[in-house]
Amino acid sequence: MNRIIRRVFAILPAVLVQVLWLLVLFHWLAPWAGLIHAVLSVLALLFVLYIITKQDESTYKILWLLVILTFPLPGALLYLLFGNKRTTRPLQKKLNHAPPLLTDRSDAAPLHEALSAENERLAQTFRWLEEKTGFALHANRTAEYYSLGDQMFPDILAELKKAERFIFVEYFIIENGLMWDSITEILAEKSAQGVDVRVMYDDLGSISTYAKADAEKLKKKGIHCAAFNPLVLIKGTLNYRDHRKMLIIDGKVAFSGGVNLADEYINHIEKYGHWKDIGFRMAGDAVENYTRMFAQFWDAFAGERIPDEYLTADTYADTDAADGLVLSYYDSPLRDDAVSNELYIDLLSQARKTAWFYTPYLMPGNALLDAFIRAARRGVDVRIIMPGIPDKKLVYRMSRSFYPVLLQAGVKIYEYTPGFVHAKACLIDGIVGTVGTVNLDYRSLFLHFENNSLFYRASLLDDLRADFIATQEKCTERTPDSIKNSFLKWFIDGILRIIVPLC
Repeated sequence: MNRIIRRVFAILPAVLVQVLWLLVLFHWLAPWAGLIHAVLSVLALLFVLYIITKQDESTYKILWLLVILTFPLPGALLYLLFGNKRTTRPLQKKLNHAPPLLTDRSDAAPLHEALSAENERLAQTFRWLEEKTGFALHANRTAEYYSLGDQMFPDILAELKKAERFIFVEYFIIENGLMWDSITEILAEKSAQGVDVRVMYDDLGSISTYAKADAEKLKKKGIHCAAFNPLVLIKGTLNYRDHRKMLIIDGKVAFSGGVNLADEYINHIEKYGHWKDIGFRMAGDAVENYTRMFAQFWDAFAGERIPDEYLTADTYADTDAADGLVLSYYDSPLRDDAVSNELYIDLLSQARKTAWFYTPYLMPGNALLDAFIRAARRGVDVRIIMPGIPDKKLVYRMSRSFYPVLLQAGVKIYEYTPGFVHAKACLIDGIVGTVGTVNLDYRSLFLHFENNSLFYRASLLDDLRADFIATQEKCTERTPDSIKNSFLKWFIDGILRIIVPLC
């Protein structure tokens, strides 16, 4: 909390200057109030028409229509600052200056051909995802599933000790404690041995857990460190956060999933009961996608070039054993399409028997909500595992506002009785699924940078299925009868559903 207070006081002068400038502007314009009101009314109408015709999530559009029609001037200003894709331009400009690091996809052609022969509809999904993101489909050599952060942590330490060339660390939250201190100790040792160590964290995500002083301590140990999108001013890019979580070692091994670098993620401390999270360890040429994800961000936002030789993946002969397929990519609010949102809609449309999801937050847009409902109504076994103990009570209440319509359609919702679920995954018909950082909420699907891995016929999916079933046994199932209906609840749910895009 002290860190947040210090940060607020640090940026307060800049915010006051911004407010003072607006007050001076309004005072100067006061004599022309009538004319300004007329102009603003016209502009508000144009804003409304622009938003209506824009291809965007309908819930998001409804929110801004209400704001602008109710408060034309402040509503329009807020939209220009926070609601318009044009506010992503500063971030886009930085990414444009980074070298084009996306994967050469020509080697993936044989994999696509084999998949097309087996399942043409799913092959279309993989080709679309590859085209939208620029990241290539790979044969999955090794992918080990972790049903808890507790299980993943020892393997992270073991792999870090093997590093010979480089270590890349990128997380939404870093917090000093057993987990991060243990990792930092190894990072410092490796840096002293000549290993290139780089750490990136989200400035807002770690605002209460990791300060600039902590980053400076890393730099003194020879570790490169950069904060993503630092909170300096109240600006349009404030909403766009780096929610990605990845650890890459020598381009040979990558860890990812929902686990951040803080002690509650490994159940060393307890915040909201037992912390249920998942992740995976990937090895082989498929790690190249993660190396390039990090390299592009580091080049763009840390302003330092990653050596080209780090980007070359180990090559494997065609005879090397493959455990299914995997396509790892990152989501970006800078793209016109919300890739993971569209991916989940597409996968739900293909589901024949089962569609199972882990998510800590359940606030989907209307299109994804409809996809869940349609799948359940045509007989697909749709299940969602949610937390039993929330980390954010208002967000939890918002998530529950979606329960009635889903339950009535036949979607089964389970709440994890022992504590908080932070896992993010989906499993469709037991043969295709994702593990990554994407929550089923508006921020994750539309506003954050995320990373995700789509697996096909990999043994990791069998482990995910077994873990889902085991976790479900520790859950309480919500039913339509368990949801109390009243006018007040209906009214509150309606208000909450409108403001979902803000949370």
